[in-house]
Amino acid sequence: MNINELSLKQKISQMFITGYGGVNYRNNKYFTDLLKNGLGGVIFFSENIESKNQIKQTIQDMKKDSLIPLIFSIDQEGGKVERTEKIHNGKKYLSAKYAYQKGVTYIQNQTKEIALELKSYGINMNYAPVLDVNTNENNPIIGERAYSSVTDNVINAAKVVIKEYEKYGIISVGKHFPGHGAANADSHKTLPVIDLSREELYEFHIKPFKAAISEGIPAIMAAHVLYPNLDVSPASVSKKIVKDILIEELGFKGIIITDDMEMNGIKGYTKSEACIMAVNAGVNMFIFRDTTEDIRNLINETEQAVISGKIKEEDINISVEKIMKMKCRYGIIL
Repeated sequence: MNINELSLKQKISQMFITGYGGVNYRNNKYFTDLLKNGLGGVIFFSENIESKNQIKQTIQDMKKDSLIPLIFSIDQEGGKVERTEKIHNGKKYLSAKYAYQKGVTYIQNQTKEIALELKSYGINMNYAPVLDVNTNENNPIIGERAYSSVTDNVINAAKVVIKEYEKYGIISVGKHFPGHGAANADSHKTLPVIDLSREELYEFHIKPFKAAISEGIPAIMAAHVLYPNLDVSPASVSKKIVKDILIEELGFKGIIITDDMEMNGIKGYTKSEACIMAVNAGVNMFIFRDTTEDIRNLINETEQAVISGKIKEEDINISVEKIMKMKCRYGIIL
């Protein structure tokens, strides 16, 4: 698919991954309109998944309703963060911490099982592995979602996970750059501040991302966390963190996705301000849990920001080229 065939609005729509409430997405007219006008991807939550047949049919229907083939994404880490409870009558997989305690072979087998399950439904992206090093034992949001509080352990586990997802054609997304493990607050509820020195961040928290990039991880998620010794803006909208560190310094050439833009960690900005800052920082895709009138307006506002020069159209094109390249690589666009 040639991006020159797309309108500016369609290109911007490719940069959005959005969700919807309930089981029937066709009840949300903003979501169905976006599908028809170039939405880049969908994120599924537990409320969207009732049975194997239902989620398979949903994905088949969305394929027919969408202008451009979609990324179908999910948070299926295992344990605390698992979206298939209704299919399995509860949690099926272990959280990263407990999987790691059983050894790398166990992690490999569990990752294979998750990958094959997702693939059987038609889901092609998983927001995993968690690359955070849980150095704060009172961390309210990471905890058992991290493989370990030791950097090298996280690196060893993540290497296996990245390879398994790649083997089975699932786009893995390492998160939450540049590391959420030292946080003492939950970015769903507020903006956490991690006041570690630059040296500590590099030594303990950025290392797993560097290793994941060496392993060829295709996508990385940026955190709604403030790192005062790196920048005055949260990582997800920070040019110093995304462009200067992740892209330039670490050499990451894949897709950079924000954490959910509905989270309170990013509520210090309007949606429009946050999106403009994020695009200018080097972010390629945004997650929005709910597709509302606000999202439709946001796409229009982002288009106006390009027209008025607040965003370079070149940056939109770079993102869309990356997205299309990834979709071709994983057989989403044939």
